[in-house]
Amino acid sequence: MSQNNNHAPQPIIPAEPVEVQSGFFVPRMMFFTKGVGRHREKLASFEAALRDAGIERFNLVYVSSIFPPSCKRISREEGLKRLSPGQVVFCVMARNETNEPNRLMASSIGLARPTDKANMYGYLSEHHTYGQTEEKAGEYAEDLAASMLASTLGITFNLDTDWDEREKIYKMSGKIVETTNITQSALGDKNGQWTCIIAAAVLIL
Repeated sequence: MSQNNNHAPQPIIPAEPVEVQSGFFVPRMMFFTKGVGRHREKLASFEAALRDAGIERFNLVYVSSIFPPSCKRISREEGLKRLSPGQVVFCVMARNETNEPNRLMASSIGLARPTDKANMYGYLSEHHTYGQTEEKAGEYAEDLAASMLASTLGITFNLDTDWDEREKIYKMSGKIVETTNITQSALGDKNGQWTCIIAAAVLIL
């Protein structure tokens, strides 16, 4: 009686080892930008906001909110010079839109960086809201980023105290060196066209 070897187990070929590269896909630079756009079409208003921010010619990929160790913050002008049309570009973005006339809205990115910039990461936060001024939205985003970093660094704080008081505590700890934000606010178009606003932290590999 002959044997059928069609279902015989195949030898296992070990996979080639994968080398993990240090620094792979870790951004080296970051710049802030913001913009506002208006159009009768919602998507076109977003395109207009991207153009106002100077980042419409890139393929944007949204990522979460870690500011890498040793990452250098540069100006928008310098950052744009380092990017090419069609390039895949990573960013942290806050976006908001409305077609309600005169509705106040804001989009903000907050940044908090540790004192040990070479070895410790910071935080980027996204905040988008209605009915909040540009100043208040910016403070809120900055507060979010700083609070996330403070909790990571083991800094004790009370969330019930206002931002100004907590900002002093964070910086007096000696562990947080910088907090800032970029914020775009706008009123909805008076004629009911779509208004879109964005704020973004653009990461350069």
